[in-house]
Amino acid sequence: MRELLVDTCRTEDEAGANHTFAYYILVDQMELGDGFACESYGVKVVGEEGETACIPHITVSVTRIDALMELLRRNTVTPATLRDVVDDWL
Repeated sequence: MRELLVDTCRTEDEAGANHTFAYYILVDQMELGDGFACESYGVKVVGEEGETACIPHITVSVTRIDALMELLRRNTVTPATLRDVVDDWL
């Protein structure tokens, strides 16, 4: 599996503390059977203190994973909320 760093975003919480998150697209092979495979894409979010969440094999569409990544970055999604956001997006 390859990880492609897309962006690093900084945000401030309600208490005024700063947080930084790194956003990655995961690129992997998904076996389809009978010797066929395709490239699949997922996402990963890493916080500055090492908290990490990743969801592989979300889509095989480059356009869809780009749209999801833009949503994650724009809303500064955290590792703790990544699963809920992706579930709602799907």
